[in-house]
Amino acid sequence: MSAIASLLGVNPDPHPMRDAFLGWQCRVRQISMRENRGRPDETISPALTLAGETEPMGRIITVMSKLPQHSLTPEFQHMTKRTFDPAQRREKALQLLSETYFQKPKTFSDVLTSVFTEKSERAAAIRRAGSCKLEFDAFGQAFSLQCKVWRLAAKNPYYQSTWWHNHLFNPNLSEKAIILGFEPDWEASVADPAPR
Repeated sequence: MSAIASLLGVNPDPHPMRDAFLGWQCRVRQISMRENRGRPDETISPALTLAGETEPMGRIITVMSKLPQHSLTPEFQHMTKRTFDPAQRREKALQLLSETYFQKPKTFSDVLTSVFTEKSERAAAIRRAGSCKLEFDAFGQAFSLQCKVWRLAAKNPYYQSTWWHNHLFNPNLSEKAIILGFEPDWEASVADPAPR
């Protein structure tokens, strides 16, 4: 029910693992925006292992979306349409994402998303598996998340948020891109160190 609840604008009842993960991700993403100028690193690119497999198939770049009532998708759209200059778009996006965007973890959904090309075989394999493990490990903190996988429809607010977010950094992003959602099962997920 997590995905349904978050689409309605709320996260489900508090869970120490989820709250610790969202807080950690907000901190490391803000650092990444400030120090790496938005270039993806290990903090946002977990190793993905398909259900039933023992070895990771590789890493994916994840996006965190705000809950619908806190969405800044209209701002992303405005920044994109305001100028045709990709460098100006990127600078405006970096300014927003490195300052206030990640300061309130409770405004974010726990459903992570990732963008794939229209005919991506990796996306097809992940969808067929139906579930996977995402392993984050950075700054002395690790999370291993057991996730249900689903393909987002274009009208889904997290599809829109993810597409416009990525379009700010990649002006050639296809409108036919596949966006997958990863819904963690917090009871089956683990952290090291564990949340207090």
